[in-house]
Amino acid sequence: MSSASSGKVIKASVVQACTAAYNLTDTLDKLERLTRLAKERDGSQLVVFPEAFIGGYPKMSTFGASVGDRTALGRDEFVRYHSAAIDIPSPAVTRVEDVSRETQTFIVVGVIERDGGTLFCTIIFVDPKLGYVGKHRKLMPTATERLIWGQGDGSTLPIVDGNFFDITTNDPLKAKLSATICWENYMPLLRTFYYSQGTQLYCAPTVDARPVWQHTMVHIAIEGRCFVLAACQFAQEKDFPDDHPVVDPDNRHPDNVMIAGGSVIVSPLGEILAGPLRGAEGVLSADIDLDDCVRGKFDLDVVGHYARRDVFDLKVNTS
Repeated sequence: MSSASSGKVIKASVVQACTAAYNLTDTLDKLERLTRLAKERDGSQLVVFPEAFIGGYPKMSTFGASVGDRTALGRDEFVRYHSAAIDIPSPAVTRVEDVSRETQTFIVVGVIERDGGTLFCTIIFVDPKLGYVGKHRKLMPTATERLIWGQGDGSTLPIVDGNFFDITTNDPLKAKLSATICWENYMPLLRTFYYSQGTQLYCAPTVDARPVWQHTMVHIAIEGRCFVLAACQFAQEKDFPDDHPVVDPDNRHPDNVMIAGGSVIVSPLGEILAGPLRGAEGVLSADIDLDDCVRGKFDLDVVGHYARRDVFDLKVNTS
């Protein structure tokens, strides 16, 4: 946070945790517990959860597929995964709304969305007063994710206004939020679109636990002059069903790591404000001075004075 705080400071958190073995009830209980922890311990007004937190990320699953062939067992696995997904709206979304309202916390959470026979990797935005206010479907599932998830389109690229209050003065203030899921963050034009819409709180739910991921998050924060809140899953074998594929099938153990974490919060000038957290579940929190976005754009605004619109033109189909 800048030493020259201007009365636009909020507290925000990222959660590093995973789905509870495809169990929806247990996962929603976990979401409530971790949201309350962020609120009661740190006073957070915004809590960001990882990609596929509700519904699960099926790390190592093949769904019995190879080029030109699918197996009956793989289809049965898809039935189980489809059953763990949620509809929007649904009682599960209502439960998230309840948690948001009771804790007075804005929640951004990754879900596996069921829409008929198709699943989508989706982020939902839940406001403590308004409830569910929008969703973003992952535009391009990565690699074999395309077998189990459909592609989103331009109709779910929201910039959401969050209503917060300054932690020093208690004055009301607004902030613009966006969400970009995992390797969507490597899509330059998607990033540019969100920058052009004025994102200040750039949420990046993911399951990418590589150490190089933090470099990407720092780059985006500096490029967009926005706060980046990257929430990654941490998962062990015990967090999946007993028959789920694992990284090393010859040495199974409940504590073996499946997804190693790496959640981080980064300022608009690239300063690491919290994290990276690796090797454990947890909640990271930081003070967010929204005027730091403006301070950063003093010398770099990639959709403003640094854009060269006479040379480049961004076109986006939001239909």
